[in-house]
Amino acid sequence: MARFRNQSALPGFGLASGIMMTVLSIVVILPIVALLARGGQIGAGQLWSDINSPRVWAALALSFRVAFLAAVFNLGFGLMLAWVLSRYEFPGRRLIDAAVDLPFALPTAVAGIALTALYAPNGALGSIAAEMGVKVAYTPLGIWIALVFVGLPFVVRTVQPVIAELDREVEEASATLGAGRARTFWRVILPTLSPALLTGFALALARGVGEYGSVIFIAGNLPQVTEIAPLLIVIRLEEFNYDGAVAIAIAMLAISFTMLLAINLVQVLNRRKYGNA
Repeated sequence: MARFRNQSALPGFGLASGIMMTVLSIVVILPIVALLARGGQIGAGQLWSDINSPRVWAALALSFRVAFLAAVFNLGFGLMLAWVLSRYEFPGRRLIDAAVDLPFALPTAVAGIALTALYAPNGALGSIAAEMGVKVAYTPLGIWIALVFVGLPFVVRTVQPVIAELDREVEEASATLGAGRARTFWRVILPTLSPALLTGFALALARGVGEYGSVIFIAGNLPQVTEIAPLLIVIRLEEFNYDGAVAIAIAMLAISFTMLLAINLVQVLNRRKYGNA
């Protein structure tokens, strides 16, 4: 066993690995295996028949497209917010820092109701947007706002500790050698932050794809317009169409796994490029 692990002064590898594998199997692996086993019982032909409909494809496309766009926004805005909170002192900084964690603590249904009340056509912000000819609630834009809300903390809290540990002497050395601020950011700071940024992006994307509570209120849930895939799974279950629900769930699992695998491959290539592997 020692050949497959690094030596450590602390004992307990066997016990710790046993507990880890047991809990991981119960919490993660067994549910996925059960889903795939049910899919095997249904058969590939019936699964494809349940998935291959305009309504299902529209729901899947909406869920993944809006989740991706929200994660991309959170990647940029979350980096800026984490940088400001880590590098600058200003009145209200601690309050803003604490507010970043609100989406973690706030029940998703409460967040959905609050966002709907705020962005509905008669809401405080929705009425202003309506005057400018923009409808937010009950559109994909409203879904995007909800996913930005729930996904932002994942990027900020992943990147913020890395920014706090950045050596400012490296930035000063870059400036001394004649590099401008933009070049210092792209060539010195960003390579260091990129692993954390990709991790935060993956977490925000995964949360957005599976988000339900904060979306269903503001989405309007119109089939092939604002109906998300998790809601369609619930609808199939309420119709006692368990095979249809399993088919959509397997499709989401396959797409999510592919996207996360691609992100992990980018992380590996990034570490090799900058010598961090």
